[in-house]
Amino acid sequence: MSNIDYKKISDQPEFEALLRKRNKFILPISIFFIIATLIFPVLTGYTNLLNYEAFGNISWAWIYAIMLFIMVWTLVTIYMKRAKEFDKEADEIIRKYREGEYK
Repeated sequence: MSNIDYKKISDQPEFEALLRKRNKFILPISIFFIIATLIFPVLTGYTNLLNYEAFGNISWAWIYAIMLFIMVWTLVTIYMKRAKEFDKEADEIIRKYREGEYK
C-alpha cells in the first residue's frame, strides 16, 4: 500500500488545471458524439429524410451510418492523442509530488 496523499495532489493548481483542460476537451466531444448518434434512429424512425436514394441503390441512411463509423474512428484518434498529453501532464504532477515539490 502506497503512502500517496491524494488530497495534497488534488489541491495543487497544476492538477486543477489538468482537470479543467481534460473536462473542456471531453464535454464537447461527448455531446457531439451523443447527438450525432441519437439523431440517426430519430431520422430513420420518425422521418423519411434518409429514405431517399443518394446514388444508385444507396440511400442516405447508409451514408449516414458510414459517416457514424468514420466519426467514431476520428473521435477515438483525437481522444488517444489528447489522452497521451494528459498522461504526460499527470506523470509530471506525480513526479513533482514524489520529489517533494508540493508542501
